[in-house]
Amino acid sequence: MPVCRARHHRVLTRVAFAFTFDRSTRAASHHHEPAQPRPAWFTDDLQALADTATRFAERECLPHDARWRAQRRGDRDIWNKAGAAGLLCASIPEAHGGGGGHFGHEVAITQALALKMAGGFSNSVHSGIVAHYILRYGTEWQKQRWLPKMASGEIVSAIAMTEPGCGTDLQAVRTRAATDGDHYVINGAKTFITNGFHANLVCIVCRTGEAAGGKGLSLVMAEVDGLPGFRRGRLLDKVGQHTIDTCELFFEDMRVPRSHLLGTEEGQGFRQLMEQLPQERLIIAVGGIATLQRAIHETLAYVKQRQVFGQPLMQMQNTRFVLAECQTLATVARCFVDECVGRALRGELDNATSAMAKWWVSDTVGKVVDACLQLFGGYGYMNDYPIARLYADQRVGRIYGGSNEVMKELIARAMDKA
Repeated sequence: MPVCRARHHRVLTRVAFAFTFDRSTRAASHHHEPAQPRPAWFTDDLQALADTATRFAERECLPHDARWRAQRRGDRDIWNKAGAAGLLCASIPEAHGGGGGHFGHEVAITQALALKMAGGFSNSVHSGIVAHYILRYGTEWQKQRWLPKMASGEIVSAIAMTEPGCGTDLQAVRTRAATDGDHYVINGAKTFITNGFHANLVCIVCRTGEAAGGKGLSLVMAEVDGLPGFRRGRLLDKVGQHTIDTCELFFEDMRVPRSHLLGTEEGQGFRQLMEQLPQERLIIAVGGIATLQRAIHETLAYVKQRQVFGQPLMQMQNTRFVLAECQTLATVARCFVDECVGRALRGELDNATSAMAKWWVSDTVGKVVDACLQLFGGYGYMNDYPIARLYADQRVGRIYGGSNEVMKELIARAMDKA
């Protein structure tokens, strides 16, 4: 399905022209990456979109990487530039301002940006997660109000789930939205919020009733610019992913119209989260595939030129065996994730399978990147080398989107019910 939003049509027409008539130029832009077999669902249209994302990363992200790492966030205008390039809300229907594509378009963008190690903004949260909560559960008024501006980059979105001391246990959420006439009065705190520093629109997981556990949860959208009672905390100093803004959010008697509730009734938040989390977890696995590919490529290039005891490091049996194991794991992971994406496109991806993809791929990424870094020796510990940054950036994959221990519990529960 082509991404054919009117304001992006000229961009993708040029991309399609380049793809058809200038394959050599397109290939040259990827000369440093090994060719990978394409699954059946990865069409020429998706390749053209991936090429657009690659060029965007090279032009708009990588030149600012060092500065963004130092300030622990990208510049706000990167969102507007990404919107103009057609990289935001690619899988949202044109009728709601999106690209008219499907989940495969998000995959193409996610993997292209991850392969380039391009940070500065978390599109997977904005386009792959928050936009789909609005699309799936929002009223027509809500969709028209928020989705077109999210697609253009005028609005940056975040989802506020995690609370201090709560972690992955969403049923323990304490943030409360009390009814006061036509408004909710929201009090609480959230932490580890990706896009939190720049967010104009926040999807808040909160309690709207007295029911315990997940039954009392709802999703409420808050337009936070200049909103009394809303406060951003400090930018968090993370181990990795230094260009992605992550911060704390605080709500103190913050008033939000009740018309901003997602869904037709209160208390549906936990069900909504459970329905959408499989796609979030698959997106994490999708990014992991690109990390595996980049780590192996960087390592292979290094060991071919590094001399040890008078010969290239690649000629030593240990090096060859380690890389053979890494390539095998990467290939198995890619095949599994490609199958999961195919299921998602057919509407067949279940919660347990997405949990398998999330935990196994993120765990495999950790093992492979660690093994690759070891082959660099002392240089692998230096942040001047991409492998060191990959090592730090990938670690959170086993934590966010639900810890890997929770993923295994979800899989075991599904087995119990079988």
